[in-house]
Amino acid sequence: MANNLELQGGTYHVRLAVPADVQKSFGGRRILSQSLMTGVHQEAMDRRLPILAAWKSQIKIAREGKKLPEGWQDDLVSLISKVDEVKNNRKLAIIGLPAPHLSVEPSDVEAFKQANPLTHLLIEKMVDVEWENGVNGDLRIQDALNAIIKRTIQQAMNNKHRLSQDQQEELTGILGGANTYKPKSPITKGRLATFRTFRESRNVAVKTIDQQQSKLEKLSAFLTDTGRNLDFDAISAWLDSMKLASKTLTQYLLAGSVFWKWALKHDAYWRDEYRDRANPFENHDLPKVRGKDRADAQRKDFTLEDLSSLHAAALAQGLTALADLILLGAYTGARIEELCQLQTGHVITVDGVQSFDITDSKTRAGIRVVPVHPALTDVVKRLTKDSKDEYLVVTNSRSKYGIRSDPMVKAFGRLKTGMGFGPQHVYHSIRKTVITQLVRAGVQGTLIAELVGHETGLVTFDVYSQGATALQKFDAISKLPELTTVPHVDEE
Repeated sequence: MANNLELQGGTYHVRLAVPADVQKSFGGRRILSQSLMTGVHQEAMDRRLPILAAWKSQIKIAREGKKLPEGWQDDLVSLISKVDEVKNNRKLAIIGLPAPHLSVEPSDVEAFKQANPLTHLLIEKMVDVEWENGVNGDLRIQDALNAIIKRTIQQAMNNKHRLSQDQQEELTGILGGANTYKPKSPITKGRLATFRTFRESRNVAVKTIDQQQSKLEKLSAFLTDTGRNLDFDAISAWLDSMKLASKTLTQYLLAGSVFWKWALKHDAYWRDEYRDRANPFENHDLPKVRGKDRADAQRKDFTLEDLSSLHAAALAQGLTALADLILLGAYTGARIEELCQLQTGHVITVDGVQSFDITDSKTRAGIRVVPVHPALTDVVKRLTKDSKDEYLVVTNSRSKYGIRSDPMVKAFGRLKTGMGFGPQHVYHSIRKTVITQLVRAGVQGTLIAELVGHETGLVTFDVYSQGATALQKFDAISKLPELTTVPHVDEE
């Protein structure tokens, strides 16, 4: 079983032998096995890694010791606080100040030294202090004894429980200062790194991974700063603290829920600690926007006159690429990134109809072929001829995610704002304009959905239908009314 892989019926499985001394913790199982749902060896090699890591971590915990009881941190904080209180009271008594809970006479200190003649040798060895006579020496003895007690507690917990790295760091933090200790967030950097590796092996978009990791890092910081445990109330307080729109908060909850479900499956510590708890990211009541406020917050479409004015303004400002992008959107209804990803090779002919082959979209339905509107014929010809990098639309994007539309979105935002349009009008509003015009031209709803890349929600059309013919789609797209535009002037 090379590389912990075994091919079963054309599908790879990852397998790991359970050591005999911990098999009882795994329900008597001698082999752990899980399908990797692929018959491709390299994919299986990548997918096995996070699973093996989780299994090995689980074996380590099973082998190393007894699980700590829930709330152990609070109990330890209480204990260390009492240990520190005793030390402080003894020091107060030594210097002659009243101690609130403990009265120690100088004679008691001297008696302790006489009864424990070797104590100072132990103190010097463990905490590197020298024995001194007088008040100063007695004060240092109290600090040293306090340190010995804490080290004894730490050794006892390690011997009994064999703490994980996360728990060891928490223990050290509590021993270092019970009064200032804040519970450490379980969403650690190491756990996030493992989560990222897993999602990359599942081909999740890098941008999605980055965005959700950023949200999880913010949550982790909140838990640490506030000293709260990861539960429903903490998540509710976190959401309230951000003062964001419900739609945005939903994305934060989604990031947390995805992480939670992954950790329960692939993180042995998490599974052991949280397996009997409800997902704290679910069932939150977010503010709802209703009535007029909801209508006012929605994006609005442009009129045909608006689009003509925007196109003319872009040309007047020398924004030729943006002007072209406005026309492409107005005659296709395509998303801005779909248009910016079009290359010369994506201008194809289907059954005699010149069309755009949209192969890069945010949805499955977005992968489609859209006929070139008659008003775009000369534009497409010019863009194809002038292309320097095979792309039809020129941008200077430096996006690390390969998103070419970022600078065009910003340029359009400046243009429309300068013309008096508010936040409800964005480039995506052109898509609403196109759909509205197609509806008013009497185009069938399912054909509109096919042209703009929407699913209909009906199995008949989304699964079984092969769609309209190229000619049918051309007849439909040609019903979009032509804008009043300023002729493009080629630069000499």
